[in-house]
Amino acid sequence: MTGRPRGVHDSAILRTTAEVIGRVGPAGLTLAVVAREVGMVPATLVQRFGSKRGLLLALAEQSAQDADALFGRARSAHETALQALVALTVEAMAPMSSPEAYANHLAFLCVDLTDPEFHQHALAAHRAYARAVRNLLAEAVSTGALRAGTDVAALARSVQAAAAGTGLMWALDREGSLAERIGQGIDSALSPHLQP
Repeated sequence: MTGRPRGVHDSAILRTTAEVIGRVGPAGLTLAVVAREVGMVPATLVQRFGSKRGLLLALAEQSAQDADALFGRARSAHETALQALVALTVEAMAPMSSPEAYANHLAFLCVDLTDPEFHQHALAAHRAYARAVRNLLAEAVSTGALRAGTDVAALARSVQAAAAGTGLMWALDREGSLAERIGQGIDSALSPHLQP
């Protein structure tokens, strides 16, 4: 019985897969391109993931698993909950570093929305991000950064919508950096709720 080939860890392969998607989209991604970039042969990827679909499903599953860890990193690295909120959103959208990469990751989202297996992972990641946003906003209310009585659930939905909409607007108008625009979008959503 032979074990898994040693060498490149799955997490490195999945990171590279996300980078390749950013450059060529899910339709343009091939096992050969990913294998070349991680320094292995395509047959090894087939042995580990079964197919291109299997590789993409592994990436979707890993993204969902990483979502909660992303919240922990963002919160521990920032003094306030609202700073962590912006950092969390910026880091979550970091792979979309150019309008072209944004478009290619959006194409992957279209797969998430239409394929039930992919959708379950995308929904898990979405729910983890929503939970993190609500937790950060609730903390901001409890520390007095946001007004007492703020409807945290409604504001969380507004923040998520602002982040998603800002990304799309930035990809279209290409003004400033995505990180700057996300910060501005979240600030706009929060401003009516800030303590004077």
